[in-house]
Amino acid sequence: MKNSKQTFSYLILLCLITIFSCNRLPESESSLSAMLEYDVPGAITVDSPTNFFGRPEEYLEWEAENTLRLVDEILLRFPPDVEENILRYSAFQMLDLVFHDVEAPNRPAVQNFFHNRFERATREMEETSVEDGAMIWKLYNMSIVARTATVTVCFDLVRAHSSRVEEFAVPDNMMMPVIDQCDALFISHRHRDHADQWVAQTFIDQGKPVVAPPEVWEEEPIHDHITHLERLAHELQVLPVQSGQQELRVVVYPGHQGTTIQNNVPLIITPEDISFVHTGDQSNDEDFEWIDKVGEFHHVDVYIPNTWTTDPQRAAAGYNPALILPAHENELGHVIAHREAYILNYRRWNVPYPVLMMAWGESYHYLAPLN
Repeated sequence: MKNSKQTFSYLILLCLITIFSCNRLPESESSLSAMLEYDVPGAITVDSPTNFFGRPEEYLEWEAENTLRLVDEILLRFPPDVEENILRYSAFQMLDLVFHDVEAPNRPAVQNFFHNRFERATREMEETSVEDGAMIWKLYNMSIVARTATVTVCFDLVRAHSSRVEEFAVPDNMMMPVIDQCDALFISHRHRDHADQWVAQTFIDQGKPVVAPPEVWEEEPIHDHITHLERLAHELQVLPVQSGQQELRVVVYPGHQGTTIQNNVPLIITPEDISFVHTGDQSNDEDFEWIDKVGEFHHVDVYIPNTWTTDPQRAAAGYNPALILPAHENELGHVIAHREAYILNYRRWNVPYPVLMMAWGESYHYLAPLN
């Protein structure tokens, strides 16, 4: 009996020591604790009333403003990482809730959030040079900019007029610095949430190639100035950039949105042998004839699919990428049922490959895995 009491006492003492130890943060966790500090009262809009009786729209705007301020702070403190954490997951869920308001693109809080994050990404581009790997910026919808040591390319770069709200769209003077830094533009297909004629014309005016399917703006004068690479599965073609000083190797996979809309799926290989695949709105079962074999012909570093693409498991296996970066969440020009939620990515892209979730205006430094 005495021994059992001693054993019980030792167990109690061990539990107390364990609890005490768990509540003392080691050095590395102390820094995490500092990162989690947040002045909640100071973060709330100070000039707001104590209630919003009879003013529901004003209340929703106030709520969106404060929610997006908190989301912005979380995303800044915890940048994109394939090892996801509960804070970023919470931020994405909050974004979904704000963006799934029918009036979201009309709300000044949403407009300011988008413009501020776009401008921050632009400043970062202007200040960033790359020595190893690639820097990737996600600007809006499927607007992606990728930079290596020698080249900067962009995909489906748009000002967001697809939202149908002029105040939400990026002004021309905000878009110009992005265009100025890019060497080539790849447009997947004709829909305005992927193809922006003003952006394309600005590239052309600067003597930079714009690659798109033949049916994009086929009735417009700009059509003759667009580069129409052949849509051939697995076949490498060469695209000169920087007035011929550099070359991109490009495969233009003959994709489709639905059964009839031409949707280029370019695979871009940079001079450093880093490759990107951007799918636009690829969604056609018959195209698995070539999708299933992409990884057999070419190494894919970064695969950028639309989040609702056909059969993500099979598509991922076909491309066999080093990293998956889903896109096309919360296009505010879509109806609510098709404003694809960020958090749906966690279900759809539960695949045996590294997956990176990114919000508007975020960047990620991709380092190719060592062979």
